[in-house]
Amino acid sequence: MSPVAVITGGAGGLGQAFAAQLVAESWQVVLVDLPTALATLSPASDRVERVRCDLTDEAAVAAVCAGISADYPAIDLVIHNAGVTQIGLFSETTLASQRRVMEINYFGSVRVASGLLHAVRAGRGTHLAISSVAGFAPLCKRTAYAASKHALNGFFSSLASEEAQHDVKVVIAAPSFVATNSGRLDAGTDGIGRPGAATDGFDEMSPQRAAEIILDGWRRGRRFVPVGRVATLGWLINRLSPRLYHWLMMRKIRD
Repeated sequence: MSPVAVITGGAGGLGQAFAAQLVAESWQVVLVDLPTALATLSPASDRVERVRCDLTDEAAVAAVCAGISADYPAIDLVIHNAGVTQIGLFSETTLASQRRVMEINYFGSVRVASGLLHAVRAGRGTHLAISSVAGFAPLCKRTAYAASKHALNGFFSSLASEEAQHDVKVVIAAPSFVATNSGRLDAGTDGIGRPGAATDGFDEMSPQRAAEIILDGWRRGRRFVPVGRVATLGWLINRLSPRLYHWLMMRKIRD
């Protein structure tokens, strides 16, 4: 029987890259995303199932997870990839936007992890959380985004200690900049957009390469996978000297 993977944010560039690599290895893949996002994809193969869901809708997520668990009682891999980015000074960001980013980036993953908990246990599988450099270090003009990714890291790091007794693994990946959306943020979004909208080309990596690095790190048994030069150096510098990290971050912003 083929191994099973569930990918949230499955219609995005990174989600599609994960799916393509897993399907090439004969995995059965379930893509979860908004109806409008899934509608943009080309026809699926018999190894790819598409499930429409808004991860901010608690009842909808519970129903979708129940359906997936019924179809696939043992799940090998859940990639918590759904998320949005956010740019803007805290003084110019509404509380509603702060809450929305948390609902998608943090609570969306928590809902899916809860709904698929027993199926992942049955498969002795892995929760693979797609975080960010902003999950372990500060990021100027990204207060909501950084808060959501710090929360994501804290949740999955803690979940790892609880689920180890069930032979379930938890991996956190931290990409820097992945070229999943070549456009800038749309006007009127209060700084919120799909990942990649804020990429400035610095240390930019293709979603295919990012997915390859992340999956390789998972297979090697790594619990934390920094992706890209910025992520790797940022993690090291912030651990050794938070003050130096802050100085470098502000210099990059000024440049």
